[in-house]
Amino acid sequence: MRNLRALTIFALFVIFTLPLMPVQLVLRAVSTPAARAFPQWYHRQLCRLLGVRIHQQGRIAKDRPVLLIANHISWLDIPVFSAIAPVCFVAKSEVGAWPFISWLAKLQNTIFIDRAQRSATQESANEIIARLREGANVVIFAEGTSSDGNQVLPFRTSLFAAAIPRAGAAEPVHEDIYVQTAAIGYTHQQGLPLGRRGRPIIAWYGDMKIAGHAWQLLKRGPLDVHVRIGAPVSLDAFAGRKDLARFAEDQVRRAFAGILARHPGAKEDQPWEEGLFSLGDGNS
Repeated sequence: MRNLRALTIFALFVIFTLPLMPVQLVLRAVSTPAARAFPQWYHRQLCRLLGVRIHQQGRIAKDRPVLLIANHISWLDIPVFSAIAPVCFVAKSEVGAWPFISWLAKLQNTIFIDRAQRSATQESANEIIARLREGANVVIFAEGTSSDGNQVLPFRTSLFAAAIPRAGAAEPVHEDIYVQTAAIGYTHQQGLPLGRRGRPIIAWYGDMKIAGHAWQLLKRGPLDVHVRIGAPVSLDAFAGRKDLARFAEDQVRRAFAGILARHPGAKEDQPWEEGLFSLGDGNS
């Protein structure tokens, strides 16, 4: 039955996704706002198909573009964050060569970064800044890799080059751009809490192959994921990438610990629309 469940979901994914890819291609050519909004609608439907129930606290600001800084656990993080708001992602250059996945990534205007070359990193930083100036929300997974779901790894300061607009600049000049942090954690499967041993089963990390991991995950049943989004702060509030990295790592670590510990004082999330998504009221 588990194999049948996985096969059914995969077949529906293909049937649902393939016809929509040329739609997004057309939207990119004729309407930038629609091209940004369409992936959010698509990923909300995809989360429903996958049985991913999103519980959200805090909101991504709408009055300015947002640099969203988050931890990274699984390939599932992509549809989760995309379902929450119109976003594009910063990804390692290797993703741009993955069959099929690279097409989906490019349709969502993913920014590919070659971390092995310093000059390429600066070019990617300039692209991030340009995308933010155009009004897009950009997601950076600041650990530079994915974790086992039980911890937040140290943030890599090189990924925060967008805090400095050009090489050698003395100060940022982006008062019209917000920074927000986001902690993501997978908490339940089939309604049962995931403990320290269970969370790495959901995580995609190390040398895991994405196809095999996705197949095993589809067999396991519905998931609950919690996302806590911090309050918006102007990018100009940070002196540089190290300052921004320290702030973001501290905020994400605190929020992630809150997700796993479920502090008694934390506001409880409530399910949104058919129990598959939730929108919190605050930014705690």
